[in-house]
Amino acid sequence: MEEKRQSGDSLGTGVAEIHENERGGAPNPLGRGHLQLYALCALVYLCSTMNGYDGSLMGSINSLPEYLNYYHQEQASASTGLVFSIFQIAQMIASLFVWICDWRGRKPCIVFSCVGVCAGAVFTALAPTLPAFIGARFMLSFFSTIACVAAPLLLVEIAPPLYRGTVAGTYNTLYYMGYVSAPISTIYGCNLHVTGNLKWRLPLWLQMLCPGIVVLGGWFLPESPRWLVAKGRIDEAKAFIVKYHANGDVGHPIVDIEMREIQDSLEEGGIRSARDYFDLRTLVKKRSSRYRLMLVVAMAWFGQFSGNNIASYYLPLLVKNVGITNTNTVLLLNAIYAVTGWISATAGAHFHDVWGRRKMLLGSCIGMAISLAIVASTAAEYVHSGSVPSSSASIAFIYIFGVVFAFSYTPMQPIYPAEVLSNNVRANGMMIFQITAGCSSFVNTFAAPVALQNIGYWFYVFFVLWDLFEAAFIYLFFVETKGRTLEELDEVFEAKNPRKASTRKLAA
Repeated sequence: MEEKRQSGDSLGTGVAEIHENERGGAPNPLGRGHLQLYALCALVYLCSTMNGYDGSLMGSINSLPEYLNYYHQEQASASTGLVFSIFQIAQMIASLFVWICDWRGRKPCIVFSCVGVCAGAVFTALAPTLPAFIGARFMLSFFSTIACVAAPLLLVEIAPPLYRGTVAGTYNTLYYMGYVSAPISTIYGCNLHVTGNLKWRLPLWLQMLCPGIVVLGGWFLPESPRWLVAKGRIDEAKAFIVKYHANGDVGHPIVDIEMREIQDSLEEGGIRSARDYFDLRTLVKKRSSRYRLMLVVAMAWFGQFSGNNIASYYLPLLVKNVGITNTNTVLLLNAIYAVTGWISATAGAHFHDVWGRRKMLLGSCIGMAISLAIVASTAAEYVHSGSVPSSSASIAFIYIFGVVFAFSYTPMQPIYPAEVLSNNVRANGMMIFQITAGCSSFVNTFAAPVALQNIGYWFYVFFVLWDLFEAAFIYLFFVETKGRTLEELDEVFEAKNPRKASTRKLAA
């Protein structure tokens, strides 16, 4: 074991030294292989639009009289709640099946799951009854979840180490693309220019657009070199690294370094079989494994429970208070909120590779706490006095909060957990991530409205304190993953204090 650790130590700095010193440094990030890889990653990014589109779509459709009348619904009925919540229920159930990513590979899971999403979209758009509609939404969400787990797994495992934050982190930013396109297609498209039931059925048909593109182009996607090595397909894995990480230079030192690290990592325990998937002991057997699991659970919960889902609760009321009452204008302001988040998240994906994950997340937590503190104080002034300037200030800082959150958290929500998990349990650990995120979202969906109704703006004060707790937790426990291969992170987690090991190594 000691011999292996010493070998690992040399490998731990090997990639960085080669990037800096040998053969002119790192392979050109704008070289032919890298550019081809970026284009293929862009195709995978489209998987992220599915959750954003549905989350925004149902809220928009639920306001259309034609939809409500067709299924004999009311906007706030129990069955309407089931229509919305069935998506989360399917997500948690689908999380139990993401072991397929280890069994059949990341690429097939993405392609065939997107086929399932397209089928679910068709059944949803054609559903003649409410039970059929709910069942079709379950199917759509089930396959969407598997695709949205396989996609970040693939991206983390194929991205060049020095640019993993940018290449993989951009994935989750396209959530906003789906989120923005749904109300635009529903309200500014179908609602204004289409009549009858097609007003709400056409946006449901459009749900298959992005996954359909993934299905058509998915056959050109590469498979994860780590999965290939685990299955004994060494030559294919090496060919991937030569083509995409070394821009076709078979003699570049990065090829041997990455291949050796991947093989050494998988020697201790290859990717698990479907039979062993539900044996969760591997996630808690070793101290390093428990540390990884702690970070996965923390990131899953923080990503859904930092105040981001309740920050805009007062937004419609505050907007109305400053004289904006037109429905389309209010919807436009909501779209602007999403667009600013999208821009911020896209920029943040790049800066995660510049400043590192820890600094970005720490700064974000402090910025969110400050923003929510101002929102709480101005909302209190508005509630007690009806002050228009206070209302305007609340609106401004709700937007600022959204930008700050999106800058650091959005790119890393599914990526950081995948980074800190070891090769042999990455899919297994992402199951825990999905379930934890689903539980956190469930708490937000059902508990937050009750809390806001009973304690009002004091709920924002709670999140001020919670975000400060997040900052302290991140400072004390989160490891830095910037610039390291996934295998080099194994050394970090074997250290007595992984957080210190990760920051000390960066500084060295």
